[in-house]
Amino acid sequence: MTTQPDTTAPCPQAGLDEAPPTQDPVVCAPLRFGLMVFGCINIGLGIIGMFLPVMPTTIFLLIALWAFSKSSLRLHRWLFDHPRLGRPLRDWHTHGVIPLCAKVSALTMMGVSWLSVTLIATQGWLLPGIVATCLMPVAGFILTRPSRASA
Repeated sequence: MTTQPDTTAPCPQAGLDEAPPTQDPVVCAPLRFGLMVFGCINIGLGIIGMFLPVMPTTIFLLIALWAFSKSSLRLHRWLFDHPRLGRPLRDWHTHGVIPLCAKVSALTMMGVSWLSVTLIATQGWLLPGIVATCLMPVAGFILTRPSRASA
């Protein structure tokens, strides 16, 4: 029985001691192409998010990194090692970091969303309660992540 090499490991960067994958992931050609297109779309959305305060950036880049890890190691390495886009990905991968400005932005937008549902979209308490029940664990997760990589 042969085993496939682990193709989801990141590229070595900034002292990471993990070995890079040696070959492209094995998936059928249409799926591979679809994942590459999906990854490129997410990079585009991430870049838009750099300029629009209401759109996140890092989550789209993480999705793109995942899609490239399943379809193209060349694009995976490019994104992971990119001087501008790769830093938040490496920080998340190595330390689980969510930058303070991203935390503030995410929590602010969550609060605005909840207030919009509470004050505009509904008359009762049920929908705001459901929305709050969904948002609170996400807010807790965001708040418990470090804001900076440990030295």
